[in-house]
Amino acid sequence: MSRYDRTHEALRTAALELFAAQGYDATTTATVAERAGVSEMTLFRHFATKEALLLEDAFDPAVAAAVRVRPPQEHPMRAAAEGIRAVWRQLPEDQVESVRERIRIIAGAKGLHGAIERNSRATVDALGGALCERGTPRTEARVTASAVVAGLSVALLDWAGGGGTAEAAAPGAGRTAGRARPRPGHPGRPMSPRRGLS
Repeated sequence: MSRYDRTHEALRTAALELFAAQGYDATTTATVAERAGVSEMTLFRHFATKEALLLEDAFDPAVAAAVRVRPPQEHPMRAAAEGIRAVWRQLPEDQVESVRERIRIIAGAKGLHGAIERNSRATVDALGGALCERGTPRTEARVTASAVVAGLSVALLDWAGGGGTAEAAAPGAGRTAGRARPRPGHPGRPMSPRRGLS
């Protein structure tokens, strides 16, 4: 690990510890920098804003890559959900618990509500872009990505609050995907709404 990466991780760890102990809104970036043993200026070289300490998402590129390599005939919604599942299952246990703690803190921080929405849009963009690369029309890709991210957010918040297992959290968005089937003779494309999804 490079010096930059070590500092980056030290800042994230310090922030998570302080946010958990005294709350996000009550913790300053100066306090986080001090805990990590660096200057506040160094902190802002790594994280443009305080919210980025919690919301910077290293998973989006990995999820997008996993979606791109899903079978080409797979329904877009299932491809998105299974891409998320694949990345989630590769996380070590300590990282899973770190994600859980981050979500708990985010859910309880009033100052992060708008930031969460912006962060979700970035995830939708990453997923939607990956689906477009698989050949899904742009509008359908955006609708699919939005639905999957919305389902995932609900599942993760429930899990972080103690209402489920880690294994159930990421596939939460996939429960919708499980109801999506290709139209006969049109692999990977959704059925007409008039015929219904089952």
